[in-house]
Amino acid sequence: MKLKPGLSAFITGGASGIGRALCIALAQKGIFVTVVDFSEDKGKEVVSILLKENLKFHPGLKYPSSIFVKCDVTNKEQVAAAFEKHVEVYGGLDICINSAGILSFVPFHMDETDGSRSWRHAINVNLVGVIDCTHRAIKIMEAAKKPGVIINMGSAAGLYPMITDPIYSSTKGGVVMFTRALAPYKRKGIRVNVICPEIVRMDMGETTESRYIDIMGGYISMNTMIQGHVLLKIIYAGVNASDVNFSSGSYFSGSKKEISSRLPFDAGFEGVGLVAAVGDGVKNLKVGTLAAVMTFGSYAEFSLVPATYILPVARPDPEVVAMLTSGLTASIALEKLAQMEFGKTVLVTAAAGGTGQFVVQQVLKKEFPKGVDIVYESVGGDMFDTCFNALAVYGRMVIIGMISQVKPFSDIAYAFQYQGENGWKPRNYIGLCEKLLTKSQTMAFAGFFLVQFIRCSFVYTYLVAIDPKSFVGVQSVADAVEYLHSGKSVGKVVVCIDPSFSQQTAKL
Repeated sequence: MKLKPGLSAFITGGASGIGRALCIALAQKGIFVTVVDFSEDKGKEVVSILLKENLKFHPGLKYPSSIFVKCDVTNKEQVAAAFEKHVEVYGGLDICINSAGILSFVPFHMDETDGSRSWRHAINVNLVGVIDCTHRAIKIMEAAKKPGVIINMGSAAGLYPMITDPIYSSTKGGVVMFTRALAPYKRKGIRVNVICPEIVRMDMGETTESRYIDIMGGYISMNTMIQGHVLLKIIYAGVNASDVNFSSGSYFSGSKKEISSRLPFDAGFEGVGLVAAVGDGVKNLKVGTLAAVMTFGSYAEFSLVPATYILPVARPDPEVVAMLTSGLTASIALEKLAQMEFGKTVLVTAAAGGTGQFVVQQVLKKEFPKGVDIVYESVGGDMFDTCFNALAVYGRMVIIGMISQVKPFSDIAYAFQYQGENGWKPRNYIGLCEKLLTKSQTMAFAGFFLVQFIRCSFVYTYLVAIDPKSFVGVQSVADAVEYLHSGKSVGKVVVCIDPSFSQQTAKL
């Protein structure tokens, strides 16, 4: 739905926190807003702000552009009356945002009561209230036979257990599953989504212990939640060998307990899709823009990313995904690090994989008795030893990974040790410095995630190979990662996140 003046929004929890910020953001676009909250003073204060914001869009309006309704979302009569008031004033409902929520202030393990004022109340506010409001909003939108949007406020605590408040975590998990189960309503033009932020700096977030804030990497600013970001609908996501290292926490510093507390990790390093929504302050992008992204979080149906991370593309094809980390890594590693020149001999390991395939098209497939000038190595272990020993005088080795030290290849004659959930296992290479010295060789490490080169252009024209095995939907990501590590892939492994695009044939 395109936000435009004259639409109306019903927002619970609108007097503070994320709800308040959303009220103001919508009013700044000329949208009529009903602020629903239990706090009358704060609610009326927000309405006064909204009236001023809306005045430039609706001068001389004969009815208020924003109203406040005091409401306890656990009281079904008050909820019904609030919706009736909104429809009475604005004639319908376009947007419903269920943002009302509370923490369980009595620690669950210390609660000796019947829960009526603690955990039962939290469940009624955070989950039952959301279900009630969503149900009523759907009925109003169905009766009007008009498109509508419902946004339920979840939490990262609904995706991974929050041990400090299991009640809050369970209610938000319920909101996530409840919302996802309403997907069929999109056939009627009613889109129901859930947002799962981490800890946002607001009244509720301020009650969280500082040590947990530090472990989570700090607060998310309210501006980050509302402005300067783009919501990207992911169509295809690329699978990388480093996915298991990322999901095992190998890329994070701190103790195992501290790393575990940062879960869930937003896995998936690359994706391509289309822009579903843009935040305020985003001027060069619009809804419907085809785009690629190289950042965490592509293993999802939607990903909220900074607008500066968006790379507009011509088509949302799987070949575009392959050209991101894999193609970019190959081009940058050979040109910048290996300093490849005409006449040099190059050895590429794992050349049928995601990035090796791009390099093999630039090299001669011939053995040279004097050694190899450049080695592009991604296997590690015994393969590393073999390649390093074959490196010529003045040779350069670019290491982009060590997949053999992550998981075994059952059909390759190497004694690779399974590393399981711990990602790669460091290996000692005794005498490495002495060998480099004797042949004046150079060794460089080029990671898959070369964000600093994200705006570089490709010098070469590549033929792109996508592995023919099909993986469709977010639920198939784990299988796709396992398949990549099986050693059977013959091209870039890609997951089609949106099944409606799975039958489209790429034209690149």
